[in-house]
Amino acid sequence: MVSKAVAKYVHALHLKKYRTRHNAFLVEGGKSVRELLSSGILTERLILTAEFEEKIRAELPAGVPVDVVSGEELTRLGTLSTNNTALAVAQLPPEKPLPLPRQALLLALDEVRDPGNVGTLIRLADWYGLAGVVCSDTCADPWAPKTVAATMGSFTRVPVWQRNLPEWLGSLPPELPVYGADLHGDNVHRLTLRPTGVLIMGSESHGLTPPVEACLTQRLHIPGRGQAESLNVAVSAAILLDNFYRNS
Repeated sequence: MVSKAVAKYVHALHLKKYRTRHNAFLVEGGKSVRELLSSGILTERLILTAEFEEKIRAELPAGVPVDVVSGEELTRLGTLSTNNTALAVAQLPPEKPLPLPRQALLLALDEVRDPGNVGTLIRLADWYGLAGVVCSDTCADPWAPKTVAATMGSFTRVPVWQRNLPEWLGSLPPELPVYGADLHGDNVHRLTLRPTGVLIMGSESHGLTPPVEACLTQRLHIPGRGQAESLNVAVSAAILLDNFYRNS
């Protein structure tokens, strides 16, 4: 069993205010923990089942405290419904400089509040090799356990920034394209898009907020043939990103 102090610390990191206070976050599940260990992100502590500890013994970093516990205790410590492999406490990585997207595409998220969607969008950014993801300060926390889990390890590779989105967009050079999904936009299948600038995705239920929408230079529409009211934000982003990279 882990000590009461360790258990209290791990439980505290379920909440954003304590992640910010301690500059730390949780990584849950065997795949994500192995991605963490092979990255440059600093691991503070590992909590593993005996079976998983034996499996990855050669990967364990020197000097990092390791607690071996049962699957039941591991599940109680974390946020997953079941976990029979691993949980790690890691330090939040230092923020990298936010580049001007002149030769690359940045993904920006406007009030995407579901952590699963934010994590999937970070994973999409990893798949397409984007320069990173800019989250509005009203998005789900990119370092929440559910967000990190949904990235499937991409949290180790994709830079993420949290910004006041209208202010940041307003600071960009006027010649940079800023795209956004819109039901009344241009049919994306009829466009030739270059992967530079910013692609903004809004919440599934409300779309882009008015101050962010006012910053768009082009609106993109995904034409449908059926009766569905809308697409999931991550599905929409995947379709749009594929059109950006289709001819590259």
